Amino acid sequence: MIKELFERIRQGNQTTLFPKAAPGLPAIFRGSPALDQSKCPPDCSMCVDSCPTDAITLSGKLRIDLGRCVFCPVCVEACQPGAISFTNSHRLAGSSRDDLVVDENGLAPVKPLTEDLLGIFRRSLKIRQVSAGGCNACEGEIAALSNVVFDMARFGVQVVASPRHADGLMVTGPVTKNMRLALEKTIAATPEPKIIIAVGACAISGGIYRERAEQLGGADAVAPVVLYIPGCPPHPITILDGILRLLDRLD
Repeated sequence: MIKELFERIRQGNQTTLFPKAAPGLPAIFRGSPALDQSKCPPDCSMCVDSCPTDAITLSGKLRIDLGRCVFCPVCVEACQPGAISFTNSHRLAGSSRDDLVVDENGLAPVKPLTEDLLGIFRRSLKIRQVSAGGCNACEGEIAALSNVVFDMARFGVQVVASPRHADGLMVTGPVTKNMRLALEKTIAATPEPKIIIAVGACAISGGIYRERAEQLGGADAVAPVVLYIPGCPPHPITILDGILRLLDRLD
C-alpha cells in the first residue's frame, strides 16, 4: 500500500489543464485546415480530384466541407505547397452543416444553446451515446472523455447508461438502415428538452460510407442536430471543446 501511495504522489495530477491551458496536442495532429487559394495554379483541380470523400469544392472559392473530410493528407500531398494545410487547432465543431464548410476565412464559431436550455444544461449535462453503425473509433474517443486525462465529468458532463437518464444523445456512425429504428426509439425515450450531437464524419454526412444505400447519411436524417463535431475520429479535446462551447462555458 505504501508503494502505491508513493507512486500516486510521483505521478501527480494526470488530468489535462485544458481549457485553462492549451491542450498540448502532438505535432502530427491534423486540426482545422488552413486554405490559401493564391497558391493554387490556374485551372488546377488536383485537390478536388484527390479527395476520397468529395469534401473539397472549387467553384470560385476553395472550400472544404469538414462534415465530409476524414482529415487524410491526400489533398495536401496533391496540391501546391501551402494551398491546403492542416493546423494544430482542435476547434472543429459547428452549429450547422453550413458552418462546417470552410474557406480562407476559417470556421464559424459554435452558437451556444438558447438561454432557456442553458439554464437547464449549462452546469449538468447527461448524455447517452448511440453507435448507429459506427466502426468504434469515435466511440473509443468518447469513452476516453471519462478517463482521468480528460475527465469530462469535472464540467458536469457525463455519459449515462440509459436514454431515460439523459439530457441528450451523442450519435456516432452513418445511421444504417438497420439502426434507424433503434435510434428513433432511443430518441423517443430521452425526455424533453433534449439535444442531439453528431460526432464524427459518418454521423455528420455518412463519411466514407455516404454513397452506400445501406445508410442514411448521418444523424440529422432522423432528428435535428444542434452540434456537429467533425473528425475521423475526432480527438477527445475536439469533442470536449465543442460541448463546452455549446454550453457557453468557453470564451
